[in-house]
Amino acid sequence: MHEHIRHRCVRLGKLLVETGETVRVLAKMTGYSKSTVHKDLTERLQLVNEELAKEVREILAYHKSVRHLRGGEATRRKWQSQKKQ
Repeated sequence: MHEHIRHRCVRLGKLLVETGETVRVLAKMTGYSKSTVHKDLTERLQLVNEELAKEVREILAYHKSVRHLRGGEATRRKWQSQKKQ
């Protein structure tokens, strides 16, 4: 693995731990694609920094567990805004 990819993985992992944002938000913040961010955090990071990868896995697991709630909330807001128009 190239050195710049190792640094990117660690940087993304630390950013996720600090902010707690979703993969999509991290991708927008950093300018990388969502696929790159996800692959760096789920596959490559554990090869570089196992301890950080464990923290990242916990955060991503939480995001996955509340994913259906976020989708439902977004749909609710969408319909509320359409009623007002």
